[in-house]
Amino acid sequence: MIPCKLYNEAVGLLKQLIRTQSFSKAEGNTADIIAGFLEEYEVNIQREQHNVWALNKYYNASKPTILLNSHHDTVKPNTSWTRNPFEAAVKEGKLYGLGSNDAGGCLVSLIATFLHFYEREDMKYNLILAATAEEEISGRNGIELIFPQLGSPEAAIVGEPTEMHLAIAEKGLLVLDCEAKGKSGHAAREEGLNAIYEALPDIQWFQQYQFPNESEYLGPVKMSVTMVQAGTQHNVVPDTCKFTVDVRLTDAYTMEEVLDVIQLHVKAAVTPRSMRLKPSAIPIAHPLVQAGIHLGRKTYGSPTTSDQALMPFPSLKMGPGFSGRSHMADEYIYLHEIEEGISLYIELLEQVL
Repeated sequence: MIPCKLYNEAVGLLKQLIRTQSFSKAEGNTADIIAGFLEEYEVNIQREQHNVWALNKYYNASKPTILLNSHHDTVKPNTSWTRNPFEAAVKEGKLYGLGSNDAGGCLVSLIATFLHFYEREDMKYNLILAATAEEEISGRNGIELIFPQLGSPEAAIVGEPTEMHLAIAEKGLLVLDCEAKGKSGHAAREEGLNAIYEALPDIQWFQQYQFPNESEYLGPVKMSVTMVQAGTQHNVVPDTCKFTVDVRLTDAYTMEEVLDVIQLHVKAAVTPRSMRLKPSAIPIAHPLVQAGIHLGRKTYGSPTTSDQALMPFPSLKMGPGFSGRSHMADEYIYLHEIEEGISLYIELLEQVL
């Protein structure tokens, strides 16, 4: 059983966070709340912009480190909300509010877990808690900004709603801007080279090609042409056709390997928007994963992208709440999910630390 005080204060903190607007890039007020909450426990916090982090009291640089991370930014509420997204109302065991499920419940559960272990002296690992910004937009002023201050964690637990199961692999994201070239001419005459027709074989290739290697947990690499722009008017043969491709990567390939295959097979010029959001995985033999399996948690591969994509070390995605509630109208988390989340985080780390 977890201490009632930890659970009650975690729920109280979550209510404060819900009542405080924290859209991506504008999370300063929730960063203040988190910093103040930790300082009430006499935790020595550090902060850079809207990122707040802390080391366990008896941090020892000679020991390996586990990072406990979740984010405190939210998306903007969609127009389908029937409740005040900032009210933090409780009804029938559900705590409603923007960011309650994604990822406030995870964040406050990790904070409670960190406080549970904060003053312990006999741990095999250090713990670092990081409440970070800009996760919802994969911004550069979130977790990535403070990596130099965190040393080299041996592994991380990333708090995202997984029903406390173990997401041991996560898809990466590669967005490609492609441009096929032609030559303009009058549509009524046999003039020009139609860039749309030049793009069609490439578009068909993206539709049909299958990468031979599949991930055990994430399946195949998935490519989808999602946007096409060409032409200026009906009677002019277009000289340019631009199209966008959404590529969901798996741990079966590096991002560079996938890009090399694409550029080898298509004629169009291919420009990646970013090479930051990489696929990730943690070995099933890792102590964190084995501890979770021992607790009866299931392993799976996550199709959604989180800050794991930016982490250059193994990470496990795990947290209270259900991913299907994220970004939906009238978002909520069950209070018992937070209680279970704190309890399972503590039980998992007790086996490792």
